[in-house]
Amino acid sequence: MIQGTGSDVGKSVIVAGLCRIARRRGLKVAPFKPQNMSNNAAACDGGGEIGRAQALQAWAAGVEPNVDHNPVLLKPQTDRVSQVVVHGRAYSTMDAAQFIDSRDTLLPPVMESFERLAKSHDLILVEGAGSPAEINLRERDIANMGFARCAGVPVCLVGDIERGGVIASVVGTKNVISHSDAAMITGFAINKFRGDPSLFTDGVRAIEKRTDWPCYGVIPWLTATAKLPAEDAVSILRDEVPDKRSIKVVAPMLSRMANFDDADPLRLDPQVDFQFVPPGKPLPRDADLVILFGTKSTLGDLKFLKDQGWDHDIIAHARSGGRVLGICGGYQILGRRIIDEQGIDGMPGESEGLGLLNVETRMNTQKTVRRVGGQCEASGVDVAGYEIHVGETTGPDCARAMTEINGAIDGARSPSGLISGTYVHGLLCGDAYRKVFLRQFVNYESAYAYSDVVNDALDELADGLEAALDIDRLMASARRPGWRTDASAAPA
Repeated sequence: MIQGTGSDVGKSVIVAGLCRIARRRGLKVAPFKPQNMSNNAAACDGGGEIGRAQALQAWAAGVEPNVDHNPVLLKPQTDRVSQVVVHGRAYSTMDAAQFIDSRDTLLPPVMESFERLAKSHDLILVEGAGSPAEINLRERDIANMGFARCAGVPVCLVGDIERGGVIASVVGTKNVISHSDAAMITGFAINKFRGDPSLFTDGVRAIEKRTDWPCYGVIPWLTATAKLPAEDAVSILRDEVPDKRSIKVVAPMLSRMANFDDADPLRLDPQVDFQFVPPGKPLPRDADLVILFGTKSTLGDLKFLKDQGWDHDIIAHARSGGRVLGICGGYQILGRRIIDEQGIDGMPGESEGLGLLNVETRMNTQKTVRRVGGQCEASGVDVAGYEIHVGETTGPDCARAMTEINGAIDGARSPSGLISGTYVHGLLCGDAYRKVFLRQFVNYESAYAYSDVVNDALDELADGLEAALDIDRLMASARRPGWRTDASAAPA
C-alpha cells in the first residue's frame, strides 16, 4: 500500500507506474483504492463508476476498470455534502459528519472488493487517501491504516519534497501515529526531487535514524506525469503552455468541476493552446472555443459561473461568432433552464441557464452510468466514451444531435452549429473525432494519437520509478492477504 504524508504527494501516479512495472514483469496486477474522493470518475463495464485515477492505474496494469478497484467513491456536491458511491452505484448522500460516523459500515464492502481481487491477481497495489497522520480521522478509518491493518497490507510511506519540510513530514508521521500503525510501514520514499538526489543523502539518513524505516529511494521530478490525466483540481493549473499554438481553447474552473480530464486530449495536442481560467479572471476574448466541463452540482456551479461574470463572457463570445461546447453539466448550463426540485444534483431549486441552446434539463433520481459508442451525427465518424449524469435534457435543439450512441441520439446543436452540448465524456480522446472537431477552426492534420501519448507516458513513468526505487526490495515487502505482525494483530 502506498500512503502519503499528505494529499497530492504523488500516490496515484506512483501506483500507476508500479502497476506498469509489475505488468512488464509478468505479474497479474490490480490497483485498489478503498476510499476515494473525486468528481473525476470513469464508467466501468456493467454500469458502475470509480475514481478516474483507478481507471488510469487499471490501464497501466493492462486490465479493464472494475468497481472493485475503488469500492467507495465520494463525489462532493457542496463543501460539506457528498454523494457516496459504493461498488459503483449511488448509495446515499451524506454530510461530512454523517460519513465519518458511518465509515465502519463501509468496511465490509471494501473488504469484499479487496478479497475478490486478491483471489484473482498476483499483486494488488493499494493507494491510500490523504495521510495516516490525520489521527483525528483514525477511528473507523477505511482509507489508510484502518484498511491496512484489517487486510494485513504492508505500507510504503511517500513524502513530497517539493512542498518543503519533507523530513518533518515523514518523521512527524511516525511520531503521531500509534505504534501498531507504524509497524505496518516497511519503508519510505521521497517524491518530486529536483536536481542531484545525492544532495539529499543526509536527509535520507536523518529520516532513517529517527524512524527506523529504510528508504526505498528518492524519485526525481518525472516529466511524464504532465502527460497523464490529473484527478485533483489542484493540479490542473500547473501545465506550461507553449508560446505558439494554432487553436486557443479556454475553460472556466467551476467550483464542482467534474471529469475535467476531458481536456487532456486538447491539453496535450501540439496544435492546441488549452487554458483553464481560475476564478476571479475573465475569459480571454481571443479564444476560438470555450468549453464548459461537467459538474457535480449543476445549479451550484451555474450560480458560481454567474458570480464570476463568466456568463457575460461566454454569451459575448457566442454572439461574436465564437464556438462553445458543453459536456454533461456544462451542456445543461448552456440550456434555457435547469430544474432540480428535490436537490438530486446538489442544491434544490431551478434557474435560468445561459440560453445558448434551446433545451431544458429536469433532474431525476435515475443516474446514468455507462460506456457508449456510436457515430458523430454531422460527420459519421465513429465515437466512443461514457456517460455519468442525472437529469434529462429536451428541447428543439436536440433535433440537431451531436452523436448517435447506443442506438439513440445524444446532445444538441444550435441552428448555427457554433454552440453544442453532449452528455458523452471522452469524445475528444478519439483521434478521428477530435480531428473532425478541430477542423472547424483550422486545417488540422496532426498525427498526434492521444492513447499512444498516455501509454508512452506510463512506460516513461515506469522507467523513472525503476531507476529511482529499489523495486525488488519494495516488491519483496508484499505479503499475502491476512499477513500480520505482532503489532498489527491488535484490533484496528
